[in-house]
Amino acid sequence: MLLPAKAEVARQLRRYRAWERVMLAAPTDHTVRATFEDSGYTLCVLMGKRCAREAADAAERYLRTPLVTCPQEQNDRPRPAATARRGPPAVERRSPAGR
Repeated sequence: MLLPAKAEVARQLRRYRAWERVMLAAPTDHTVRATFEDSGYTLCVLMGKRCAREAADAAERYLRTPLVTCPQEQNDRPRPAATARRGPPAVERRSPAGR
C-alpha cells in the first residue's frame, strides 16, 4: 500500500485543526463550515478513512511512527515460508542379488 508523504500529512492535519478552531469560534458561518468540511474531506482521502475525526487520529498516529509503514501494516505482510534444508533426492538402491 502506498503511503502519503509525512510532510503533506502534517500540512493537511495543521490545516484541518486550524479550520476546526475557526469553525468552533464561528459555528454559524457557512463559509467557514464549508472550508472546514473540505479540509476534513481532504484528510479523509489522504488517510483512507471515512470520517474526518478518524482521519485526523490516523494522521497523528502516522506522524508519530518513525517507520516507513504503519505497524499494523507490517503484521499484514506475508512472511517467507520456512524451508527445511534437504539433501539430494534419494536414489533407490538395490543389491545385485535383489533383482
